[in-house]
Amino acid sequence: MIRRRFGAGLLAALLLSVGLGAGAPARAADVPAIAAAADLNFALTELAAQFTKDTGKTVKLTFGSSGNFTTQIQQGAPFEMFLSADESYVQTLAAAGKTEGGGDLYAIGRLALFAAKGSPVTPDAGFKDLRKALADGRLRALAIANPDHAPYGRAAREALIHEKLWDTAQPRLVLGENASQATQFATTGSAQAGLIPYALALAPAVSSLGTYVLVPAGWHQPLRQRMVLIKGAGETTRAFYAYLKTAKAKATLAKYGFALPIGVK
Repeated sequence: MIRRRFGAGLLAALLLSVGLGAGAPARAADVPAIAAAADLNFALTELAAQFTKDTGKTVKLTFGSSGNFTTQIQQGAPFEMFLSADESYVQTLAAAGKTEGGGDLYAIGRLALFAAKGSPVTPDAGFKDLRKALADGRLRALAIANPDHAPYGRAAREALIHEKLWDTAQPRLVLGENASQATQFATTGSAQAGLIPYALALAPAVSSLGTYVLVPAGWHQPLRQRMVLIKGAGETTRAFYAYLKTAKAKATLAKYGFALPIGVK
């Protein structure tokens, strides 16, 4: 299995993947820190801008892997809100007494197979060419998020296992620290293909760089994405949390390919 660190590239300015380290317990701030799963990079950035335009309030977004954020919040990182790509991480924090309740399910994520322009691999919903490319050597590197702590990495692993490709693909995997890094690898040629969040593949900054296909939902466990307030969250964070539950915010999430839960907590 190939492990590579994130480097400078075409999307470095857009695919933010910096995480805050551990620090003091969460407390109300004028510009509160929000921890968000990497698949939300484009959607939540747009939503935060809408929120500022509509309310005059500002939040600071930090994108990364949900598992890493969970560890940081447990250690006291000063986030006031957490949007996870896997609801189990929110449930872990709630059980540890770090959150205000169990939060809300805000979306169901989807996975996509992406290949950059010029790649020898052609994305298709049945992974037919991916299978052939693994066999004939056209695919030397396949980018996924690290399944040890990134929900989309776990979903990618499950999809490959479902298609009986995991054992063949594993030695050629390029692991991103989070979904944004995996996308970076797939779009810049570090890998001939990548299994990345559909929400990132849909964004013009990514979709213009290659082709992609939606992975069948039944090939992996549902990516139930949950958000929650961290204890000590301030007024601005509470307003942003409420904003993300509005019809306007849900329309933006839907534009980025997120399925919207109906009547589910």
